[in-house]
Amino acid sequence: MSVADPEFERWNARFTAPDYVFGTEPNLFLASQAHRLKPGQKALVPADGEGRNGVWLAQQGLDVTSLDFSPAAQEKARKLAARLGVALKTELADLRTWKPEPLCYDVVAAIMIQFAQSPEREAIFAKLTASLKPGGLLLLQGYRPEQLAYRTGGPPTVENMYTEELLRRVFADMNIVHLRAHDDVIAEGAGHSGMSALIDMVAEKK
Repeated sequence: MSVADPEFERWNARFTAPDYVFGTEPNLFLASQAHRLKPGQKALVPADGEGRNGVWLAQQGLDVTSLDFSPAAQEKARKLAARLGVALKTELADLRTWKPEPLCYDVVAAIMIQFAQSPEREAIFAKLTASLKPGGLLLLQGYRPEQLAYRTGGPPTVENMYTEELLRRVFADMNIVHLRAHDDVIAEGAGHSGMSALIDMVAEKK
């Protein structure tokens, strides 16, 4: 997206509000994977918005880059990091045009990055995978098509949703160590609130 794109304008305006749209606590699935993390690891959080997940990873002792295309969101991410006393690198970039540094990260936390459809989505996934070191972990959570009935967050189109079949196909070259579809109540600010159709994945780069 470019700064002239309506989606940029919509999201940047949304993030300009004083409240944190998705709260300041980390995504519950991400937090549940704390046992897989080690202090000093390099982590990337694509489309991190206002920084809740990147800041949490920094609190675990990781060297974190929080990437987003919204200047307003990144300003709030830096404020959250300062408030909690952790270091957070921010990178202003659009995942569609972002060029990753290959074999750079130990962890990529791709939480609810469901703004793209096929084939653009697969191209973004390929870039995220390329940025991982061998043995690096991709921690991913997204909405399943059943989310459209709940209307508690996420995009309004089925084409943006994830299925087990999709994730197994797209990440066939990785070692999928965890893949779970489930319905659960989540409370992540006003943006994600209520019963939700979710799918979680942990995949290791071979």
